Amino acid sequence: MWIRLRQIAVVTSDLLKTSLDVQTVLGVEACHTDPGVGVFGLKNTLWPIGNQFLECVTPVKEDTAGGRYIQRRGGDTGYMVINQVDDVAARLAHVNSLGVRVANHMEYDKANFEGLQLHPADTGGSFFEMDQMKATDAEELSGSWWPAGSGWSAFSRTERVSGISAAELQAAEPEKLAARWAQIAQLDVVADESGHASIDFDNATIRFVEATDGRGDGLGGIDLICNDRDAVLEGAAQRDCIVNDHQVSLGGLRVYLRD
Repeated sequence: MWIRLRQIAVVTSDLLKTSLDVQTVLGVEACHTDPGVGVFGLKNTLWPIGNQFLECVTPVKEDTAGGRYIQRRGGDTGYMVINQVDDVAARLAHVNSLGVRVANHMEYDKANFEGLQLHPADTGGSFFEMDQMKATDAEELSGSWWPAGSGWSAFSRTERVSGISAAELQAAEPEKLAARWAQIAQLDVVADESGHASIDFDNATIRFVEATDGRGDGLGGIDLICNDRDAVLEGAAQRDCIVNDHQVSLGGLRVYLRD
């Protein structure tokens, strides 16, 4: 079985501002808006980053789960770690054996898509999602991805950034959270070069660090493969998103620029 990091979602109170930040800083082009998220009281935009995706959602109604999460974490924030798997039925059987609840079981036969959003109270850290594309190109790294629309590849711009190489989850007890996610993913916990507990997916790393920013447990950051650091930093300066030469801030995420 394999598991790939395919999409990162953030939730923001101002979709227009965050969209301008993302596009100005990363030089990416929006590929899709999904009307289906309206059932959750949200609207969204997705951008390809290589063959992965950054999604921004924002509440459009009162008392939504996304709006409550913004309040809980004190502003715009990382929201979901969305992964592609090759056998969602086997993953479902496994999480059921662990007693992990499925918050949303998505089945769209016409889209050749089935997905599981796991209950964050049972996973810890953030939403942990596992989705399967049942199309002929599902095994390909740049294969179809229904949540991003049918023609996403035509919008992929990689001049500045070309991939998401890691997601950073923060917690009061990062080793405990790492053990839980590893149990769900059916992988081992390893130490990265800095000694942080990590899990290696097929195409990216999930890194677990101590929460030190006062925002509590959550999806705190991502690593981006950076092809043009100067252009990214110039865009970040324009949008007042720059942190330092190796980090910018987008949608409440710490975005680390990796060579």
